[in-house]
Amino acid sequence: MERLMSPKKFLIVERDPERRQTLARTLGRLGAEVLSLPVFPAPKLDSHLRDGLDLLVADVRLFSNDRFRSIQALKKSYPRLSVLLLADKNDNPLALRLLRDGVIDAVACPDNDLHIVSAALTVVQKKELEEKLEEVKKRFRKLKAEESRSLHKALELEEVYDTTIENLMTALDLRDVETFGHSQTVAKYSQVLAGILGIREKTALDHIRKGALLHDIGKIAIPDIILKKPGSLNGDEWDKIRLHPALGFGLIREIKLVQEVGNIILHHHERYDGEGYPSGLKKDLIPLEARIFALADALDAITSHRPYRKPRDFKAALREIQKARGSQFDPVVVDAFCSLELGEWEKIRYETTSILTCMEVFSDLRNL
Repeated sequence: MERLMSPKKFLIVERDPERRQTLARTLGRLGAEVLSLPVFPAPKLDSHLRDGLDLLVADVRLFSNDRFRSIQALKKSYPRLSVLLLADKNDNPLALRLLRDGVIDAVACPDNDLHIVSAALTVVQKKELEEKLEEVKKRFRKLKAEESRSLHKALELEEVYDTTIENLMTALDLRDVETFGHSQTVAKYSQVLAGILGIREKTALDHIRKGALLHDIGKIAIPDIILKKPGSLNGDEWDKIRLHPALGFGLIREIKLVQEVGNIILHHHERYDGEGYPSGLKKDLIPLEARIFALADALDAITSHRPYRKPRDFKAALREIQKARGSQFDPVVVDAFCSLELGEWEKIRYETTSILTCMEVFSDLRNL
């Protein structure tokens, strides 16, 4: 089972003693020290918060009548505290408002242990990775201020940067079991397509790989209540989803943003006919690496399982991609894709998708 990267302390506030015990045992399997209280607010709460609490898991019904102000006041008093709110569908409007305003970090269904564990793991890992990311950013800013820097330091920071990228995207993939391994797969597809198109230089291919790994990094800022919504998204929710390219571009800009990496993050949802977002770029105005990635992304999406449909085979993917030649995709990139036999694309997918790892994590969570 996926465990926390370092020891953490959780506090569960739940009125029902049996449910409180079950949650404590379940969350404890993540490797956290789990405390619990029956009511909120409680006399012992302040002492726990001052003692370095990492995550508060509380039922929204335990807060006072003005729940928004109560939770807002708690977060204001303890800004570094992560809050996982347990709320059923009747409290969705309040939960969405709290998420939108950044008052809480995640929402889970109170009776769904799998959902609670997944949300807790996501919140804590995200915070750990953001802290590591901030450390890397500080180190880069310090190096920029220095007149000279040794090759050893530069190589060391490059390694930290690459590791941070991998960890960030693993954490993002883990938010949704259905898309686990997606970033690794489209990164390999993109590199192969680039090679067919004549891009052979190792550094350029590595930049494409990093851009592909980071393409959805902006979704870290999109609430789970939207990303994991089982039904159709409404207009407001789609508007928030469409922000993720710009959010991702802004998130990593201060670390080390070479042009090719940024182009993929910012423009991977542009369309060849100009009907994409966020900029509505058309044809060759879309950077080549973004046009390459767009096809790789679609190939993985078509051939992968999604909650709303079964995966389709590579022949179906070929038909769909050819149908979108000149509209969604660059004709030159489509021709490059078609020049390689479908069996080779299937082999690439088999070699790069972490199917077993995904299934192990999902199975462990289901068996809690």
